Amino acid sequence: MTGDGKKEGSGCKKAFPLDVVLGVCLGLVFILAMAIFYYYSRLQKRKLVQMRSVFFRQNGGWILQQRLASQGIDSTTRIFTEEELQKATENYSENRILGRGGYGTVYKGLLSNQQVVAIKRSKLIDESQVEQFINEITILSQINHRNVVRLLGCCLETQVPLLVYEFISNGTLFKHIHNQDFLPWEDRLRISKETAHAIAYLHSAASFPIIHRDIKSSNILLDEKYTAKVSDFGASRSVPFDCTHVTTLVQGTLGYLDPEYFHTSQLTEKSDVYSFGVVLAELITGQMPISFDRPEDLRNLETYFTSLVDEGRLVRAIEPHILKEAKLDELHFVAHLARRCLNVKGEDRPAMKEVALELEGLRKAVKKRANDRSITEREWFVQEIGSTSSLISEVSESSRQYSLDTELLSTIRHPR
Repeated sequence: MTGDGKKEGSGCKKAFPLDVVLGVCLGLVFILAMAIFYYYSRLQKRKLVQMRSVFFRQNGGWILQQRLASQGIDSTTRIFTEEELQKATENYSENRILGRGGYGTVYKGLLSNQQVVAIKRSKLIDESQVEQFINEITILSQINHRNVVRLLGCCLETQVPLLVYEFISNGTLFKHIHNQDFLPWEDRLRISKETAHAIAYLHSAASFPIIHRDIKSSNILLDEKYTAKVSDFGASRSVPFDCTHVTTLVQGTLGYLDPEYFHTSQLTEKSDVYSFGVVLAELITGQMPISFDRPEDLRNLETYFTSLVDEGRLVRAIEPHILKEAKLDELHFVAHLARRCLNVKGEDRPAMKEVALELEGLRKAVKKRANDRSITEREWFVQEIGSTSSLISEVSESSRQYSLDTELLSTIRHPR
């Protein structure tokens, strides 16, 4: 301040505009803080982009793009952001979990458009597992079939990859056979027919022939109308049209694994046929593919089932509810079809297309017979099914077994 400080005198005057300087300083501090904040935000955003790029590469994103381009696949698979899937699952809440497994966890999600989806969040994966993940996306990008689970999209920018599927509400066929309420015979026939058609499509009607390699009842899902949906293509393989087999490291599930593939490492379409035969045996008997309740030499369902069919003791293995509901000739037909699928040599097994057509024919014949009650079971079996060339010899060979089973079934259904 300057002046004498007296009212009568010169008073007090500011020697320097301190308020102006203070305002300028505060403004500079604010600008500097904003610049630092902006720089820090850009730095964090750049780090996030770099991290997502690293995750994308680690999760096989570049490999996926190259593979889709090399195979000429015009993929409609949607790429989801991490934020979208976090919101859809309430940040992966425990109450959204549909199931857990060796691959990771499946969550029920609700997208912003109110679509319900299933989100498979993998466990931490290494390079050896990336191939399976990318393989599943590549395979599903080629498939369009009503009995195959539809892949909606994926997210590769997270630490672990995520796949987004259509939501299938009624769980797995395995649970309905072994853990839940009784599954009617008519539904079992229809589900087996739908599954067979889906596998036949993979083998002959997809862009490239596809071998699923892990057909089992827990990989067959059921929607609200109990329509079958084949799922889990992580182990699947595409086969060039001019090849009959692919040599691979053996993968599959014990109890369903093709013994020929296990011993030779040569994967063929008949490996899926064998696994489907085990599923048919499950549907008929209601028994587990591997069970320690059976004698040691019969713990494998394939061994137990084929021995009963070959010895004419099929009725003893059939689930009691199925015995009361199904016609014996229908059971014999499906059992012998399953038995053919379970032949040790792949060349002795039917093609999946043949299996699907025979199951389709059986369902049509069952509906036809429902409108004609006058025909006997044996007459119907010969007229409707015996006309199939692959089963003519089996019809005559199984006559004694059929008669024995009929007598035993009569005792079960009408005890004295």
